[in-house]
Amino acid sequence: VDIPGYGMNKINAAYAFGGPSLLIQTIENLTGVRIDHFAAISFNGLISMTDQLGGVDVEVAETTTNGPYTFTQGLNHLDGDMARWYVGQRYDLPGGDFDRVKRQQNYLRSMFGKLFAAGTFDSVGQIDSVLQAVTSSIAVDDSLSNAGLLELALSARSLTPGGMDFFTAPVLGTGTEGAASVVYLDQATGDRMWGYLQTDSLGQNADEFSDEALPATPR
Repeated sequence: VDIPGYGMNKINAAYAFGGPSLLIQTIENLTGVRIDHFAAISFNGLISMTDQLGGVDVEVAETTTNGPYTFTQGLNHLDGDMARWYVGQRYDLPGGDFDRVKRQQNYLRSMFGKLFAAGTFDSVGQIDSVLQAVTSSIAVDDSLSNAGLLELALSARSLTPGGMDFFTAPVLGTGTEGAASVVYLDQATGDRMWGYLQTDSLGQNADEFSDEALPATPR
């Protein structure tokens, strides 16, 4: 992607060059979509948040092993350390990095599902307790206060896991630029996706991006 002030480079280089602000600027320039807030979670934060929620359940398409854990085909209950190894696996997965991205999305989908299923948004007290667990594990931008987080949570009360879709950016394939392995964006399909995001109509046109959508049971 084009990184302002640095030219074409891998998108993670934007964070290395200029932190969250340059990464946000890079994505806004690419998509034309305004990013109001930023949140980041480390692996230690992911472990902490998963454990505070009592673990999460994920569906696994095929049995795989990563580090000290084996993830069996079917439903797996992950504690924090298991979740860290689950979302970090790319070797022994047919899609490599692409499958790792889908695992990370699958974890988020399962986490959101557990929150909603537990009636988290039924009362302000429940919302506040979950926000405390989440905010102790993530870092957010300076403009997002606890009151702002609570307001966002309250505004999402009517949202259900079935109403959420997860996508990756459309790509043409992989290659190399110098010594770096890179992924090439599909600019034409991406422009169509960004256009829907700009008009808040991606949900109505999700079928156009089935190749980029998170499957029900990723590898």
